Amino acid sequence: MEKISRFSIIWKEKVGSTNEEMHSLLPDLESFSVLAAFSQDKGRGQGDHKWHSEEGRNLTFSILVKYDAAHLLKARDQQLLTMAASLAAVDFLSENNIEVSIKMPNDIYLKDKKICGMLIENGLNGGNMQWSIVGIGLNVNEKDFPEDLPNPVSMSLATGSDYDIKKCLRGYLRHFSTRFDAIWSEPDVLKRDYNSKLISLMQ
Repeated sequence: MEKISRFSIIWKEKVGSTNEEMHSLLPDLESFSVLAAFSQDKGRGQGDHKWHSEEGRNLTFSILVKYDAAHLLKARDQQLLTMAASLAAVDFLSENNIEVSIKMPNDIYLKDKKICGMLIENGLNGGNMQWSIVGIGLNVNEKDFPEDLPNPVSMSLATGSDYDIKKCLRGYLRHFSTRFDAIWSEPDVLKRDYNSKLISLMQ
């Protein structure tokens, strides 16, 4: 296990889905545990969509958040977590000179091509959030995608560079930590920044 700031990262060579794997480990893991895989063969997106990822070329991971008195989030405000996770991807990619937009609720697009997708699952306790699993697939070094995928792009295709997968994860988590804290400290800023990056508002 790798410890970076508030995050504890577990790397696995191959899983079915990092979200499903996180579900199975949920009772035993602390908040801000991260499960990352070099390969997953049952990656999921929103609804019935699958998430394709060539082995070892992309970043697939899930972040576990367990809410407590210090981080109490009402179920009605769960969209703030979506905003935080989406903006963390925008911030990380911008840091790497890739300017992207958000397609609601949390798909990240480079112009008309999708570079990152998310699947966020929540557990509720009455009107409060009990836990969240933030599953993220980021196209990093893949250059040849299956023909049946309509509009994929990767960081490497965007810039011509190759990237260290583990460094990319650390970079994303740094931004996620900042945006996550903003849920409580600066929710209005979070909403403003999210709305400013929405594709529907930019066209």
